[in-house]
Amino acid sequence: MTVNPVIDIAYLVAAVLFIFGLKGMTHPRTAVRGNKLGAAGMTLAVIIALCALAAQGAGFGLILLGAVIGSVIGAALAIKIEMTAMPQLVALFNGFGGLASVFVAGGALLDPQNNRWDALLASGVSGLIGAVTFTGSVVAFGKLQELKAFRKPLRLPAQQPINGALALASLLMCVMLSQGTLSLYWPIVLIASALGVLLVSPIGGADMPVVIALLNSYSGLAAAATGFVINNSVLIISGSLVGASGIILTKLMCKAMNRSLTNVLFGVMDGGGGKGPDADEVYATVRSTSADDVAMLLESAQRVVFVPGYGMAVAQAQHAVRDLGKMLEDRDIEVEYAIHPVAGRMPGHMNVLLAEADIDYEKLKEMDAINPTMETVSVAIVIGANDVVNPVAETDPGSPIYGMPIIQVNKAQTVVVIKRSLSPGFAQIPNPLFAAENTLMLFGDGQQAVLDIVTALKENA
Repeated sequence: MTVNPVIDIAYLVAAVLFIFGLKGMTHPRTAVRGNKLGAAGMTLAVIIALCALAAQGAGFGLILLGAVIGSVIGAALAIKIEMTAMPQLVALFNGFGGLASVFVAGGALLDPQNNRWDALLASGVSGLIGAVTFTGSVVAFGKLQELKAFRKPLRLPAQQPINGALALASLLMCVMLSQGTLSLYWPIVLIASALGVLLVSPIGGADMPVVIALLNSYSGLAAAATGFVINNSVLIISGSLVGASGIILTKLMCKAMNRSLTNVLFGVMDGGGGKGPDADEVYATVRSTSADDVAMLLESAQRVVFVPGYGMAVAQAQHAVRDLGKMLEDRDIEVEYAIHPVAGRMPGHMNVLLAEADIDYEKLKEMDAINPTMETVSVAIVIGANDVVNPVAETDPGSPIYGMPIIQVNKAQTVVVIKRSLSPGFAQIPNPLFAAENTLMLFGDGQQAVLDIVTALKENA
């Protein structure tokens, strides 16, 4: 560790800010404050690290150049990226974190002072995890962005033995690296890069929230390993926090999708696609409706629950949903928003979108909180959600989503599903909810459909 007590104390303060920042993010109301505390801790850590370098006589030319370039890129992304594309950005950030660990650990091998076996082993582990994180995140980005090359899951014969062999080879090379065979570092990185691709490629798009949480954990572990390499205590602490919280979040996502953590770790998750009832047969009794009819339903409602999904994000309908919700509240109608843990493409995606539209945090209800009272809901409006409200998850043992907890909108008095068509969700199976006796389908763009309902309510006022 560092020998300057002032630097050590400053790093300790930064670590405490990280911990309190992470604590703040456990609740939507304190999330903004938690984010600011975390940012303050990172700012302090960077300043102290630069001061430590200055004390060692390091030059700042390249450091400042890198900081300027990174700041410009970060600011451009923050301004340009839409909230609907935030999952892709998170995936890239995870990857860049892993790539940074690869280069820092590789650069540390050039320092003769880092020739201890433990430092060399940490370098190998950092390069291994960092490379897996980088290439895995690139593949996840491609799937989230729906790039043509990444749309279809890639499965190889004997994929799991191949993955196991690559992982074992890279670990053995890390051990050999710790004995002084420095030339093995970049081969470790190359093998780990291939492993990252093979681990994430077979995973379907429906499982991306779990993958993002897991890759976030990997990036933290890579950072912690890099902290051991360069003797930086704050990097060890922050990396450990990210790694631990990422694993916890991954387990929560797995529970929400009825997946096992073992399946995630070995990259054998499937996006679905299992055979089920014929879509034409399931949708034989589908009833469509209009914005005017939905407005009439809402006029006599006492309690309305919105159930958002990725379709809402694509249509950028969150602000229209907010306006409709406020209009209903002005008419003394109780309005809530039911949030499934894995709705969207990353953990908390729907929470972020609704918060962007300034919807009160207290109105966002988690799945476990809303389900017991769903029978008292007058109208449940499903906008862009599919698999997370599919009742076969509870009724059909042969379904690929059987056992996955869902928001039980089918128990509401009336269900209105806003959707462009009857196309399936990521699981690629029909949804009997759309043809249920208490369900009406409002076909069209999510944002425009909600705006049409708002217009109809105004005209009927």
